[in-house]
Amino acid sequence: MKTKFTLALIYGSAREGRFCDTVVDWILVRLPDMVAADIVLVDPADLIAESRIVRAEAESRIARDLARADAFLIVTPEYNHGYTAALKELIDSFYRPWWGKPVAFVSYGGISGGLRAIEQLRQVFAELGAATIRETLSFPHAVERFDETGDVRDPERTIRQLERLAKQLSWWAVTLKAGRETVVLEEVA
Repeated sequence: MKTKFTLALIYGSAREGRFCDTVVDWILVRLPDMVAADIVLVDPADLIAESRIVRAEAESRIARDLARADAFLIVTPEYNHGYTAALKELIDSFYRPWWGKPVAFVSYGGISGGLRAIEQLRQVFAELGAATIRETLSFPHAVERFDETGDVRDPERTIRQLERLAKQLSWWAVTLKAGRETVVLEEVA
């Protein structure tokens, strides 16, 4: 029996009409069969609110979801050779929940497929005490990789890549969860 964990899937874009929704929707159809996890969605667009009350409610919900997560999967575009301002704000607004937890990435974009954004994010998460996993899934020329129904044009290869990412993320999630339960955070942070 596989050990169950909580996975926070984080949207890396808050733009209206964002392509991120297409990528996340594709992942959400397949990922539940690949991981023994409860998946919670964290969307930085929720932090863009017209009222302070709505924003405060979103911050509270996001803080709770990040804190209970045992692992993170970030789906991010690459904007101007980096990750988005919305994702930066989300990461910087919540310092504590990242420590001692694995982070995986799915990226998309133009020719680099978002890999430059991932390389920057690896540096940020190292500083936050998170463990970024090696496996990634990247969609170069992302708009061309998906058909009009939101399905990937080369599903077999892409599903294999997602499976490798999911296996590696699951191993790290379960292993680091056991470690956090054994060593109290204040003892090492």
